[in-house]
Amino acid sequence: MLCTQPYLSCRASPKSQLCQPTNTGVSCAEMLSAHVIKVYTEDNSSRAVEVPSDIIARDICQLFVLKNHCIDDHSWTLFEHLAHLGIERTIEDHESVLEVQSNWGMDSDSRLYFRKNYAKYEFFKKPLDFFPESMVSISSETNGLMNHSELIQTFLNSSTCPEIHGFLHSKEQGRKSWKKFYFVLRRSGLYFSNKGTSKEPRHLQFVAEFCDSDVYTLLSARKTHGAPADYGFCVKPSKSSSARDLKLLCADDEQTRTCWITAMRLFKFGMQLYQNFIQPHQKQKNSPMRSISENSLVAMDFSGHRSRVIENPSEALSVAVEEGLSWRVRHKYCSYHIKSALGELHLVTIHMAQPWFHSKLSRDEAHKLITQHGLIDGVFLLRDSQSNPKTFVLSLCHTQRIRHFQIVPVEDDGELFYSLDDGNTRFSDLLQLVEFYQLNRGVLPCKLKHHCARTTL
Repeated sequence: MLCTQPYLSCRASPKSQLCQPTNTGVSCAEMLSAHVIKVYTEDNSSRAVEVPSDIIARDICQLFVLKNHCIDDHSWTLFEHLAHLGIERTIEDHESVLEVQSNWGMDSDSRLYFRKNYAKYEFFKKPLDFFPESMVSISSETNGLMNHSELIQTFLNSSTCPEIHGFLHSKEQGRKSWKKFYFVLRRSGLYFSNKGTSKEPRHLQFVAEFCDSDVYTLLSARKTHGAPADYGFCVKPSKSSSARDLKLLCADDEQTRTCWITAMRLFKFGMQLYQNFIQPHQKQKNSPMRSISENSLVAMDFSGHRSRVIENPSEALSVAVEEGLSWRVRHKYCSYHIKSALGELHLVTIHMAQPWFHSKLSRDEAHKLITQHGLIDGVFLLRDSQSNPKTFVLSLCHTQRIRHFQIVPVEDDGELFYSLDDGNTRFSDLLQLVEFYQLNRGVLPCKLKHHCARTTL
């Protein structure tokens, strides 16, 4: 049962509706062991949520998806953010939120963040992109290269012994310097070799196991910890909130860091992660009802005296194309003027209202926002150019790298267009440009797929 009050109320069990006052003096809230937690978004707006004691991360996400009328594409995620340690991690969908909070120190600045993470389960779809062949070893013999399903099965099957190996920088306790060691990750835990790349048992030193530890991303590896690169991560005991207990590590590039973190998540949670991944899709498949969008959006014809539903798909598509073209003609230079308090006129163009446009975002801020949304192909945003006020920039993720493309205005016969390829392909507005590259790769390394949007609770 969901209620909207000065704070949000979430009841996961139908028994909560049957709770009646008693003469014992115990309230319904106490009987249900209800708790109030606070959840934040990227702009640090927050909302208090009353939840039962058995609430899990997926339930929290579903609550805010409903409250904010968001499109549920299964990428909404709850993050654990430990500001005093400068670290952050994805809270898995099945994890108890109150159990996570119970490990926080009383004086620590710890928060829960609600935002999208497009990369949360991407490794199930494209595992070969997450696990470079040079970093993975399998104990059982395989004929040639493994395909996608075979690779992921080695992690989910407890009878196989996959191994991740490679060089990482490690920071020793009590020292400022970082040293490079050869690390090996197995089901039994994380080890490093004290003799080159040797994997002999006598040369492997135990670092951590994951039954009672979690893997976190370092938010500012260079600045906070003096790391040799910004691709830092760490292993933290679940019950500890002390910086002394962190096992600090650093990779040389994003792909290497992502490989280690993903493998650690799989070793810790195993098949439960796969169940988290397929559960939303199973619900959709088994549901006799279509989605809200499918039930709500139908093609209508209002050209005659009486309106009618267009049943023929070909006719509906033709009408949609015709409407789109006429809309473009009407809004080719869609802009309007609004009066400010000072009486000045400001030009507001159509792209300003789009969720993928972030006006005064710097290059570093764009990099951070895309990283927060998950480094998978097609995550993007548009922003104003800081170096050239008359141009815009498309920031796009491809192969776990963020690239920036300048969108320049092109004038032809008094008309203004926008282009990514020096005027060869022109668009009358940025909305048209984005829609084109969502369908066509063009000069870009990949299509635009997932836009970055800030969420306000």
